[in-house]
Amino acid sequence: MFDYHRFFLDNGLEVIVHEDSSSKIAVFNLLYKVGSRFEKPGKTGLAHFFEHLMFGSSANVPEFDRELERVGGSCNAFTSPDITNYYMTLPSSNLETAFWLESDRMAHLSLTEKTIETQRKVVLEEYKQRYLSPPYGDVWHHLRRLTYEVHPYRWPTIGANLEDIEGYTRDMIWEFYQEHYHPGNAILVVAGDVSQKEVARLAEKWFGPIPSKKKSPSSIPTEPVQTLKKSLEVQAKVPTDALYKVFKMPAKGELGYLEADLISDLLGGGKSSPLEQRLVKNGKIFASIGAYITGSVDPGLLVFSGKMEQGVPSTEAEQALDAVLSDFIQEEISDTSLQKIKNQSEAMKTYESIQLLNRAMNLAYYAHLGDPQLYWQEFEQKASCSTAQLSSWAQRLLRENQASVLYYQSI
Repeated sequence: MFDYHRFFLDNGLEVIVHEDSSSKIAVFNLLYKVGSRFEKPGKTGLAHFFEHLMFGSSANVPEFDRELERVGGSCNAFTSPDITNYYMTLPSSNLETAFWLESDRMAHLSLTEKTIETQRKVVLEEYKQRYLSPPYGDVWHHLRRLTYEVHPYRWPTIGANLEDIEGYTRDMIWEFYQEHYHPGNAILVVAGDVSQKEVARLAEKWFGPIPSKKKSPSSIPTEPVQTLKKSLEVQAKVPTDALYKVFKMPAKGELGYLEADLISDLLGGGKSSPLEQRLVKNGKIFASIGAYITGSVDPGLLVFSGKMEQGVPSTEAEQALDAVLSDFIQEEISDTSLQKIKNQSEAMKTYESIQLLNRAMNLAYYAHLGDPQLYWQEFEQKASCSTAQLSSWAQRLLRENQASVLYYQSI
């Protein structure tokens, strides 16, 4: 556990300070509570598009990257279905530059026609290169549409299709900016060789004058309970068949979420896992296979995905996977196997905490979930999970009527 201070400005901005004088750098992490989950059909990909727009110019900053590089800093960002996160690393002596840059684009982003069209071309090209051209690149477009009926998780963060991105109007973009980019919808974490007093002063100076906005009530549709297995066959020019089988699972913070995470680790974590041993090492069906969870704010997915050996159809591979899952449900989980996974989880958490940026991001993300303390509480709850709990949840989650299967077939 590491110390932090948390306070709020009058305009709603949440500020968290994590002091660490072991190095002379500072991390400036600003999380906006907006991702593709907040988009509407026909307007998909806007959250990701804004990640690009935010690195353009603002009223008092002609070029964001150049101004940051002048003081020895670097920056980046990412968009997920649930959040958009911007972060900078710079010498702590130049911390105020980060406040200036980030507050200016929060309040005065220059949404010129030139900027919009330049970034539109960049995103369209990214879409083509990452999702249309590579083998298996469009998997999650198909899988999300198959799995979700009404929830915005139905499309990837980059957008449902090229037509949506091509159709953004300036009014649409401006409306999105006004609704989501303001102090009341953001969490700022400043970490490193900084002081709480100085961060509070700079936060009030640079962000305090930005007016708060009334948040619109969330209208995200609730996904109906799945009662029948879904499947989809896709044919494409890929090296081998691939199989993606997913099961609905609880949202982050809900009962069953941590159990689903542990189940994915037990089944597919590492070379000694049942999936690896039975389907790859000692089988002739899968060339590779893994298990993981999407880890989302609303109910997400427990995912099993694998590539077949040459000539093996994905339908045959599903039968082999189902046999492993069936045995897992019926057999008793050993305390030794579970403890091994927990030890790996603890080692990963320790490794993550070494990096200052990781600490800042985790404080921001768990504050977004409701409380930074959830970061440690979640780990403690995970460490206390029993084999009986996992067996019970495996029986509840790994049901065929809750599965969605994508058969990605080579032609």
